[in-house]
Amino acid sequence: MTSSQTPNRIVDQWFQIHGWKPFQFQRSSWNSYQTGTDFLLHSSTGSGKTYAAWMGPIRQFLHNPQPQANWIRRRGQPTAPPLTVLWITPLRALSADTATALRLPIDELQLPWTLDIRTGDSSSAARSRQRKHLPTALITTPESLTILLSYPESFQHFHHLKAIVVDEWHELMGTKRGTQTELALARLSRIAPAAVRMGLSATLANQQQALHYLVGNRRQAEAKLIRGAKARPIQIRSILPPKIESFPWAGHLGLSMVQPVVETIQQCQTSLVFTNTRNQAERWYQELLKKRPDWAGRLALHHGSLDRQTRSWVENAMREGKLLATVCTSSLDLGVDFPTVEQVIQIGSPKGVARLIQRAGKSEHRPGLSSRLGFVPTNVLELLELASARKILRNASRMEARVPIQNPLDCLAQHAVTLALANPYSFREFAEEVRDCASYRDLQDEQLKWIFQYLIHGGESLSAYPEFHKVEHRDGHFQVTNRQTARLHRMSIGTISSDMGIEVKYLTGKRVGVIEERYVSRLKPGERFQFAGRSLELVRIREGTAYVRRSRYQPTSVPVWAGGRMPLSSELSAGIRGLLAEASAGEFSGPEMKQLQTLLELQQNRSCLPTADQWLVETYRDRKKWQYVFFPFDGRMVHEGLAAVVAQRMSKSRPQTISLAVNDFGFLLETNEPRLLSADQLANLFDSTGAAEAIEASLNATEMAKRQFREIARIAGLIHPGYPGQPKRARHLQAASNMFFEVFETYDAQNRFLQQARDEVLERQLEWSRLLRTLQRLQNSTMVLRQPEKYTPLAFPLVVERLRDRVSSESLDERVRKLIERMAS
Repeated sequence: MTSSQTPNRIVDQWFQIHGWKPFQFQRSSWNSYQTGTDFLLHSSTGSGKTYAAWMGPIRQFLHNPQPQANWIRRRGQPTAPPLTVLWITPLRALSADTATALRLPIDELQLPWTLDIRTGDSSSAARSRQRKHLPTALITTPESLTILLSYPESFQHFHHLKAIVVDEWHELMGTKRGTQTELALARLSRIAPAAVRMGLSATLANQQQALHYLVGNRRQAEAKLIRGAKARPIQIRSILPPKIESFPWAGHLGLSMVQPVVETIQQCQTSLVFTNTRNQAERWYQELLKKRPDWAGRLALHHGSLDRQTRSWVENAMREGKLLATVCTSSLDLGVDFPTVEQVIQIGSPKGVARLIQRAGKSEHRPGLSSRLGFVPTNVLELLELASARKILRNASRMEARVPIQNPLDCLAQHAVTLALANPYSFREFAEEVRDCASYRDLQDEQLKWIFQYLIHGGESLSAYPEFHKVEHRDGHFQVTNRQTARLHRMSIGTISSDMGIEVKYLTGKRVGVIEERYVSRLKPGERFQFAGRSLELVRIREGTAYVRRSRYQPTSVPVWAGGRMPLSSELSAGIRGLLAEASAGEFSGPEMKQLQTLLELQQNRSCLPTADQWLVETYRDRKKWQYVFFPFDGRMVHEGLAAVVAQRMSKSRPQTISLAVNDFGFLLETNEPRLLSADQLANLFDSTGAAEAIEASLNATEMAKRQFREIARIAGLIHPGYPGQPKRARHLQAASNMFFEVFETYDAQNRFLQQARDEVLERQLEWSRLLRTLQRLQNSTMVLRQPEKYTPLAFPLVVERLRDRVSSESLDERVRKLIERMAS
């Protein structure tokens, strides 16, 4: 290789051919890889992170291809190098786009490398081929990687590994999939200790912590954080109706905004219309088509429950510029970039700054251009959330952090069986390996011994059942020799948990997608529902499949999927409190606050806008009942926990019936107690002492723990989801999970999976740490108690939430209209 053909020169020329110039952060990434230094690259969406990681191994190969002389030979001829680069992606949907980007320099630089994909979508033939011989570069998911590590030949496959890339690390960290990835990385470090870990991330606040969890405890001191391109400027504008109501309520704008959205779509060649739920995406897609039937074929729908083939068609059509707009969910949040997209339209608040940046970054994917985002509130009070996000972006404030999970024992139990399938290991070997993961740095020997007792004997309560004796302990080593155990475990590997789905197919057998079982089970043959943008009629449900036909008539319902509610981030919450404090002083800066000025001035006149050191409580007399409306402005999940604490303490003083309503701004408690509590009595209800016990006493904590335990039971291998094409029904899995929960409570009260379920309910469902911070903040602030004669704009949405729960012959719209007329008079 001549001096004019150095790897640096070759790579630079390749960039130049494509009209690019390497950024400094890309060169820093390549140099870090060259020196064997692990790193996390934090850079904005679409800034070139992929080639920052990929070109390092390519440059090294160009510089010194000789070590590959021991390549596997077939028929006397050298084949491609063995597995050198492992690329871990959080979504199967990203694998094809990633492969296209990685294959480009391989082909154009004529490298003797092979590239392949291994995900849950891979065919059985491909998986069988990969078990015999892996490509030079493999794109895979955490689940598929873990399956590969479960085979005895895993050492042979991975010991040549030189680079491990973890794409979109910010999406994995803070989840059990992130923990699963950590455990897999620890195993790979045993097999190929010199392999460099490269993490790619965007929109993340706790970057140093993210680096630590990526590289582990032993390697963190030498690891490097590389900061790349900052997020491009975002042009945000609110898309509003001509008139803003003084008394808004959740969803009151809703589909009335279809015409303004149509007009906005018409202004550009290609748009992405993001919604927060699949149900919302289905509705908006149908309503846009009703308004503009001529858009049929140019308007598409994309969400995670649709068939893979349908989603691929939409993605390809977007790339080729064939679509005017695509209505989508978070299924297009990550990785997949479309240069043709000129603008993003966000329906409803994204509830977090990071998500807003991520989605806005999908537009105007060309150097020097600003991202364009149109915001469509479903409730005008969501303008406060947008104003808060705008201020955070303007002041370069930090985005949301991803909080890692500590010591999830269900993941550890699954991993212990995975490694025992591959090769026998000792207690100390396993302990040393997993403690290198930041998530398990505080793992105690007692916890680990309990895990192995469960895996070997079934624990204290399942020892009589051989099917729970998964691991054998022979000569000081753990191993799995039972073929049935091995087969069932490999089919169950993974941590993704959701309600069981039923496959939807036409009578011809063509697949439409997946709908949650609890929704389909309520339908009768002949009923119509909207799915995949079509009106479908249920024909029958047979063997876990819902067979449908197309219908000419309007659907009567739209499926609802679990997990649609996103909590308001703590950063946005703090921003909203700051904006209200400014408004209380008469300051309305920014377009959203100016649009809300009349509404907020009405709030101030009828009650109060709390300042920075205040928090607001409003009370109302409704016939013979008192309504207390509390405004911590800390997100729905925190408010659910607070409402439980306050309601329990109110009812403890004397017997009474209390009902509640919750939203992101506050919560309402309605009681039949005739007397009004004083300010001191109300303040005492928010004492942080004994809050956990109050929640457990007020909520059905056992039932909540049971639901959370189902996820733990599946990951830990207590229950099995079924075989491919023959999934077990959700109610059967729930019944099995409940049975284990009750057996453990009765006969094994110290079972660590039980305690994990209770801990996860508090932290994941009620944001316990944040709830305690809220209680402390309220205790250190001045409570302002007001008793307005009529409902205020901030209280009105919570009153409407209460109306939803009441049985009435009138529609909700009719009751809301009458309430508004009463307040305006």
